[in-house]
Amino acid sequence: MSAKRHVYFVSDRTGITAEVLGRTLLGQFPNIEFEKHTLPFIDTVARAREVVAQINDAARPNGERPIVLTTLIDDDVRKTVAAVDALFLDLFEGFIKRLEAELAQESSHALGLTHGRRDELIYQQRMDAVNYTLTHDDGINAQAYNKADLILTGVSRTGKTPTCLYLAMQYGVRAANYPLTPDDFDHLHLPGALPPFREKLFGLTISPERLSRIRHERRPNSRYAAIDTCRHELLAAEKLMRKEKIPVIDTSSKSIEEIAISILHATGLIDRVKL
Repeated sequence: MSAKRHVYFVSDRTGITAEVLGRTLLGQFPNIEFEKHTLPFIDTVARAREVVAQINDAARPNGERPIVLTTLIDDDVRKTVAAVDALFLDLFEGFIKRLEAELAQESSHALGLTHGRRDELIYQQRMDAVNYTLTHDDGINAQAYNKADLILTGVSRTGKTPTCLYLAMQYGVRAANYPLTPDDFDHLHLPGALPPFREKLFGLTISPERLSRIRHERRPNSRYAAIDTCRHELLAAEKLMRKEKIPVIDTSSKSIEEIAISILHATGLIDRVKL
């Protein structure tokens, strides 16, 4: 493997768009190790100059050319960052100009524009969903599952919590999650809190090898992380979910984004989320 490549996501706002687009592109190169840095709120030429100096200085020790991906709107700021000694990729370049030509109108080149009341409502919906997800994580407050849009289930460390949070933050989905434990496998019945909400359930599974690696990071050399334990729990959980006719997705080789979109399509929630 070649030396680690440093990647910088540079944005005049939060950097989320640059990260999402950039990580999707970088994901096409699985054999290269990328060290990622997000530099948000670069909205003045002075800040842009500081960023250029920072990236140039960081690049010198290992001699590998950095990669810079930006979503900068201001022309002067973008041109300043483009002078960096790196591969510079403007993720908006081409799109804005082509849209201006198609719409016969220049873009505003303004930062952080929204579309009024609708955006405020979408934002509030997402914040409400995040609050719901945080207070209904890991089987907490199961009595309020009637307000959930979705309840993820599966054994510990299959990706339930990060998927729920991503669904809440990105799509305003009220996602709860309920862990399946060895006690739930004795009689192959759903835990008491879940049967009334069977239509909201969606299962996550994963390969035993990957689950063991993830659990070892949390509890090294424990029985909890042992490959035999992982294999037994996964087989029992999958058997239970098949019996209860709960749809299941394997998260072994999927990103959080891929898991979330797959669930939205499989459940039909994609038709009502606010994109």
